[in-house]
Amino acid sequence: MSQEKYIGMDVHAATISAAVKNAEGQLLMECVLETKAATILEFIQGLRGTLALTFEEGTSATWLHDLLQPHVNRLVVCDPRKNALLRDGNQNDRVDARNLAELLRTNQVKPVYHGNHGTRALKELGRSYLTLTRDSTRVMNRIKSVYRSWAIPCAGTSVYSPRHRAQWLAQLVEPGVRIRAEHLYEQLDSLQPVRQAARRELLRESRKHAAVKLLRQIPAIGPIRSALLVALLQTPHRFRSKRQLWAYSGFAVQTYDSGEFRMVRGKLQRNRERITVRGLNRNHNHDLKNLLKGAASSAMQRPGPLQDFYASLVKKGMRPSMARLTLARKMAAITLIMWKKGVSFDPKQLQPQAA
Repeated sequence: MSQEKYIGMDVHAATISAAVKNAEGQLLMECVLETKAATILEFIQGLRGTLALTFEEGTSATWLHDLLQPHVNRLVVCDPRKNALLRDGNQNDRVDARNLAELLRTNQVKPVYHGNHGTRALKELGRSYLTLTRDSTRVMNRIKSVYRSWAIPCAGTSVYSPRHRAQWLAQLVEPGVRIRAEHLYEQLDSLQPVRQAARRELLRESRKHAAVKLLRQIPAIGPIRSALLVALLQTPHRFRSKRQLWAYSGFAVQTYDSGEFRMVRGKLQRNRERITVRGLNRNHNHDLKNLLKGAASSAMQRPGPLQDFYASLVKKGMRPSMARLTLARKMAAITLIMWKKGVSFDPKQLQPQAA
């Protein structure tokens, strides 16, 4: 008799709903656990047989992964966006736990990478820097929106400068609007030092990783972008080829086709109709996509092999937007090869060559 058990956990801040199924899909047990390490481990250690466990990526996923990895035979942190079956019918914690166990049993869960612990500190520092950058950008956009709402042109960056701040505030004649702008300036002034401190800590931690120094050889990939690349990707070996990295970065082209074959004189032939392009994939890492798009935009403006590559694409008739996408995909592919094989960048051929 098979001793395999499949455990699905619906994780929340206070409680965890757990369901256990056997290899035939029969429900063996279900319970509600307190979200504490001792309670969860006691539950897992009380089960016998070959244990496979899954729960969805979320706030507590990293902590729970590190806690349970040594105590089960197989652990999958799954992508909640791929679990379409959880949205069918009634939905509650007990049903979600059962569905997760069933998806794990039938091998229909999409794993989220949680493998490399060597870049944990760099990953957390990169996440902190990106969050503070987004917060600062959001406040800066709000400041400009105040001036634009009163038809005051505010192009450029002088509107943020403390030296010109009094001149800008003087243009706001409405007292309430001026006070609102002053509060936004105070918020921006409080965020900038914290962001600079996070930047220094990120750069300091990045010096411990040889891959950061290697990736800085690519034009338009500076110290911050190279550190964030290592923090976001963690290891290049999680991607079998550049196409997997393109999909993770949001650069994979999604196509649609139907009625691919037809019968001609009793023989099967493929239709020659053009496949419909549906655009780029939406399920991706947005921070990585923004990083590579920004690097491609910088490379387009700097003299060098990447700018020549972009210019050659435009000269062949490719639209500038598609040429920038192609350049970003090329930079992603070069990053993957250089990091995997430990090779240097050859600016002449725009291909990484053995060092």
